[in-house]
Amino acid sequence: QVQLVESGGGLVQAGGSLRLSCAASGRTYSYYAMGWFRQAPGKEREFVAAIVWSSGITYYADSVKGRFTISRDNVKNRVYLEMNSLKPEDTAIYYCAANPTNWNIKKSAEYDSWGQGTQVTVSS
Repeated sequence: QVQLVESGGGLVQAGGSLRLSCAASGRTYSYYAMGWFRQAPGKEREFVAAIVWSSGITYYADSVKGRFTISRDNVKNRVYLEMNSLKPEDTAIYYCAANPTNWNIKKSAEYDSWGQGTQVTVSS
């Protein structure tokens, strides 16, 4: 497994931007992809975005496509989530996760390492 630590969450007004960062350590070389998920109060955890370590291919949930951008720095072992045009419905705890396989990259069950999460709150 790998160890993941998120940072960059906070409070922002609707229409604003935030950049989340995920620092990975441990056996990062054995992982296929990294993802961001989020969980709002009373809701299930949902997929936000994912990126393949080697190729940089990205995947997005329809709800964030065009507003969020996932990227990675292979040297620093970091993954980022740039969030623009934020909406109140983006309010949630955001989690970084590592996926050892190339199966079902949008499913949380395929990820076996998770960070502690970082709170993002968007006010209207």
